[in-house]
Amino acid sequence: MSNLYKKDSPFQVYISFKKYLDVLEHIRYNDRLEYRANYAESLIEKTKNFQELRDGFQDLSLLEKNKDLIKLLLADLFPTGLTLNEIKAASIPISNITFNYTERFKNILKDAGKDFEIELRNINDDDFYVFCCCLILQTYFKRDIKTSQPLYYDIPDKRGIIKHYKITVNSDFSEVYPTEEVKIPSDEIIDMLLENLDDVKLWKKYFPSKSWILSGFTIISLVDCTTEVALSDLKSIMIKIDPEDLTPDQNLKEIFKSYFDVADLNFGLMLFNKKEKKLERVPIYENVFTNHILDFWINTFDEEVQKTAFENFNYNSKPIVISNVNNLDNEVKKLPSFNILKENNINSFMVIPIMKDNELLAIMEFTSPIANSLNGLKLKKLEFFVDIILYSLNRFNFERNNQIEAIIQREYTTIHDSVVWKFRNEAEKYYNAFLAKKMYTLKQITFKNLAPLFGFSDIRSSSAIRFNLMQKDLYEQIYSLKDVFSFVNSDSKKFLSILDIFENELKNEIKADTEQRFQKLLKEEIHPFLQGKLETKETKEVKNKIKNYFSQIFTQNHLFYAHRKDLDESITLVNRKLANMLDESQITAQQVFPHYYERFKSDGVEHNLYIGKSISPDLNYTSKVVHKLRYWQLSTICKMELEFQKFKKDLPIPLDIASLIFVYNEKIDIRFRMDEKRFDIDGAYNSYYEIIKKRLDKAHIKDSDERITCPGKITIVYFGMENQKEYLDYINKLQKKGILQNDTEFLKVEDLQGITGLLALRVSLSSQN
Repeated sequence: MSNLYKKDSPFQVYISFKKYLDVLEHIRYNDRLEYRANYAESLIEKTKNFQELRDGFQDLSLLEKNKDLIKLLLADLFPTGLTLNEIKAASIPISNITFNYTERFKNILKDAGKDFEIELRNINDDDFYVFCCCLILQTYFKRDIKTSQPLYYDIPDKRGIIKHYKITVNSDFSEVYPTEEVKIPSDEIIDMLLENLDDVKLWKKYFPSKSWILSGFTIISLVDCTTEVALSDLKSIMIKIDPEDLTPDQNLKEIFKSYFDVADLNFGLMLFNKKEKKLERVPIYENVFTNHILDFWINTFDEEVQKTAFENFNYNSKPIVISNVNNLDNEVKKLPSFNILKENNINSFMVIPIMKDNELLAIMEFTSPIANSLNGLKLKKLEFFVDIILYSLNRFNFERNNQIEAIIQREYTTIHDSVVWKFRNEAEKYYNAFLAKKMYTLKQITFKNLAPLFGFSDIRSSSAIRFNLMQKDLYEQIYSLKDVFSFVNSDSKKFLSILDIFENELKNEIKADTEQRFQKLLKEEIHPFLQGKLETKETKEVKNKIKNYFSQIFTQNHLFYAHRKDLDESITLVNRKLANMLDESQITAQQVFPHYYERFKSDGVEHNLYIGKSISPDLNYTSKVVHKLRYWQLSTICKMELEFQKFKKDLPIPLDIASLIFVYNEKIDIRFRMDEKRFDIDGAYNSYYEIIKKRLDKAHIKDSDERITCPGKITIVYFGMENQKEYLDYINKLQKKGILQNDTEFLKVEDLQGITGLLALRVSLSSQN
């Protein structure tokens, strides 16, 4: 066997007793006590026919073959009088291969089970390799470095509790030296390696695999430090709170078992909601916490009693320890809620209020089916990490509040990064005034003299498509019901005649309330009737037809909804794709000049941009910024249209979009509306801009019934010839790139209510893109 390690290492390992035999030789010739000299001579004589013990070997079977001789040889190192007390063995250096155990060590391994393999704790392959290299530096190069990271064995006892043993190593009887082919690294290289402990490839370059000899044996002694290790692990787990991934550590239960030395242990924790005066579960720990005792307590007392108890915790927060549930009062055992304890096989428990500044934060519980397993001594052990529980709960609450605030801001209040600085300035003034115990009224957030950009990509004729699909769904539902009633004899004629009336309305002249009346008929008469048929002795064929019918209805409104659902999905897919493209492109636009950006999704996507010095007062702002962003807007909408053409064929319902850009030269102001938590146009004069935006969607070409927007074309609406020249330049650039066709139309927009003089350019997208 060339390598006695499971992991790769720089060593060729040989088991050898040479250095210990050399010690015996010294005793033999130099010890003044005759009996010790004779004893050493006797041992040496017994080993002289086993030259491999001195020369070294790699065949592990020789350990078993010579175990009696090795035990005799190492008797001085393993005193018989201490064999039941010490946890000790001989070992191949820094390996999991051990031999010549004390009786206590043997018993520990026996309790662990036949299949248990002893292994070092928490050391990966790369760390192990560098650790071995550092051992070479320490022993051969005499470098004063600390290689001894704590080493542990994790060994289960016969109850299944994981015990943690710290390993101390005596390496007096081992030695390290290079093979003949090794190139000894210089001091400069060694210094460089020590600066790069994480670079295992670099270490392997100068200390290749199996390039050094490690010969001898070590003596390992184990110390049971289960409590200390479990406490350290508990602290580590409870300190770690990742705001992005609040996932509980599944090892927590095993660690608690080790810490309390209880083989079967469960635990739970509920947070105290101070505002509502009630306990709340911790959602992320639902699969880890049990909360049986707290459930028992909650179900035993009404809300008023519980609230009184919570208030009393402020004056007396003494934990409750019940070593044996059978010793509880008979009156408690008679309570219906006591079944919670019986059903969950709880025979011993502790309940601990977690307090801070005389206020209840949470209640923790520990339970076990083993009677008398939890007691005052176990409770005493909680004192060692109660502070870390407080710290962890505070961190959890802090991170939870941060996440809630982030969700609110993301989902409900759109405060764009470009303007958040102004909100922060106001918040800082308010907070500083609070610290100084002064009054401060938050000022309105406004930005003045901004150039607006507006555009939309609208799903064409979505209302008409939805109406047609509604008719289609209703037709199919009526036909399906007629098919069902053709197999049902009783009352079928009455329902069939009513269905004929609705079918006639759909074919000839659908009324405003047709769908609502049909829905009411279904809910109050037809569906209860059919449900009743499922519970009677109808034929299997009839029941299958009824079940098939019900499988097609949308339960929220009792209607067939398949076609409209396809439309909803199609619109959602279009909106998501277009909005994502717009958001991604915005990253580039913000680099031109920071500006306020917002977009909305309905039947299509519309967006607003507001650019000006007041949004980014520290940057140099000129009119060129607006021109660059106008070109960005046009090219982005073109890309969105072209991308839509690629994926429209995959939509459940065929759709088209029509895009428009509105060019407005006047400056406007925007103000943050606290009631709606969003920015809006500020001032009556600026509202003119909003009125135009809202009326452009359905606007027509002047003296025509044709809409100014058209699928496959981009429409640009403006007021003056200056804008026309500007956008013709942009269109020309995109035509040269093959994005737009050479078919620019010059249009006049019909007069809208209070709005005259609007012009438009319309140009087709290149079909080859």
